[in-house]
Amino acid sequence: METDASNGQAKLELTNVRKNYGEIAAVCGVSMEVNSGEVVAIIGPSGCGKSTLLRCINHLETPTAGKVRLGNQEINYDNPRTIPHGRELALFRSRFGMVFQQFDLFQNKTVLENVMVGQVVVQKKPVDMARKVARDYLDLVGLSGMDDRHAQDLSGGQQQRVAIARALALLPEVLLFDEVTSALDPELVGEVLEVMQKLAKEGATMVLVTHEMAFARDVANKVIFMDAGLIEQQGSPKDILIAPENKRLKSFLARFHGNSAG
Repeated sequence: METDASNGQAKLELTNVRKNYGEIAAVCGVSMEVNSGEVVAIIGPSGCGKSTLLRCINHLETPTAGKVRLGNQEINYDNPRTIPHGRELALFRSRFGMVFQQFDLFQNKTVLENVMVGQVVVQKKPVDMARKVARDYLDLVGLSGMDDRHAQDLSGGQQQRVAIARALALLPEVLLFDEVTSALDPELVGEVLEVMQKLAKEGATMVLVTHEMAFARDVANKVIFMDAGLIEQQGSPKDILIAPENKRLKSFLARFHGNSAG
């Protein structure tokens, strides 16, 4: 199945986004742009604010300050009156598809039901339509014919591919991936990365937090290196991963030399 991944997408812009937890600053003024059809990989050491930034993009975490714009819709967190609530916020979030480190599937539901549920409950699609869309995206991620399997009976890689299908079925404009291979056994990582690479080739707009340096090098249009809540360097995969200038980035990448980044 071919997707319309590049259709109807909008540019994503972050301006001076900050996120504090009390006295702790997790994200310290991040500005970045993601163009339609672009794949942006965010790398950096654990605890540097990568996942928090990702969750700020679709308001799973409410930024302390800054602006998030998707197309012609902007949320200005410096002005609380512009922050949407209720259904308006739900509609904004629905423009993003989020895939987490953990699969967050309903273990007592079938594969098909897991991919249908958001369409029926959130988007109010008719059940027959949701079922067809679910099967289309299960086919895309290589799980056709597994409709009636329960999530608890699947491998970790299969569960993560169901989670990707679930996100795709909501037809988001931007896909967000938060370390989606980190909970998988090494032999299962490849099957998930293969699906993500296919999506990238079809023109999906993607922002991914990852430690898979070879994948970032081969698939991303732009790589962002974060440290201590800030963007320390950003540029092409070649500039960041092959010929880095930042001393802290060089130190971070040294652990991957001879492994996935080489």
